[in-house]
Amino acid sequence: LIFGSAILEWLVKSGRVPVYLVPAPSQMWVAFIEQPVLFRTAFFHTALSASIGLFLSMVLGLGGALILAYSRWFRLMFFPYALFFQTVPLIAIAPLLVIWLGYGIATDVASAWIVSVFPVLANSVLGLLRTDPQSLQLFKLLNASPIQTLLQLRLPSALPSILAGFKIASGLSVIGAIVGEFISGNGLGGVIDAARNQQRVDQVFVAIVLAAVLGILFFALNR
Repeated sequence: LIFGSAILEWLVKSGRVPVYLVPAPSQMWVAFIEQPVLFRTAFFHTALSASIGLFLSMVLGLGGALILAYSRWFRLMFFPYALFFQTVPLIAIAPLLVIWLGYGIATDVASAWIVSVFPVLANSVLGLLRTDPQSLQLFKLLNASPIQTLLQLRLPSALPSILAGFKIASGLSVIGAIVGEFISGNGLGGVIDAARNQQRVDQVFVAIVLAAVLGILFFALNR
């Protein structure tokens, strides 16, 4: 990282890379210390929005997966709607979120949730449906209740898939929150959009670096 920053600093200062395209790391640092409160506030707003969205994705995604895994009718009825949220570009429906929820944090949370819930739902359903049939038959012979089968067999066997869904969702929640902030004007997304309009490339890059740090933190916490 230090070596790469030094190379970029030299490329920009020597004129080999135009400063209006990519700022030098020293210029990014100056932009940050000029407005530390702005970037700190934006960082924590995005972190809060992504955290709430990710938590909702984990709870609702896993809860929905339990329903879909135990009912083929529910899978056929509702899974296409879950797939719809994954295939429609978020930037296309983000303006609707602002109309429905306003310019507050609710829009950013909803945006983070929409993007991150599908990996949790899909991976959890896949894991629950892949439970070993012989083990299920054994539990049935032992007269285990559905709750006992779920807690002692289905969930433990599906745990790797569930955790994989959580890990994917952790990074997507940050992306979703920032996309929502492009429209709502909050957080790092709002800083990037405002800096773009002002042609402040240095501020754009500072916000991007902070967003990358946040994504890495979320991913690391879900290892």
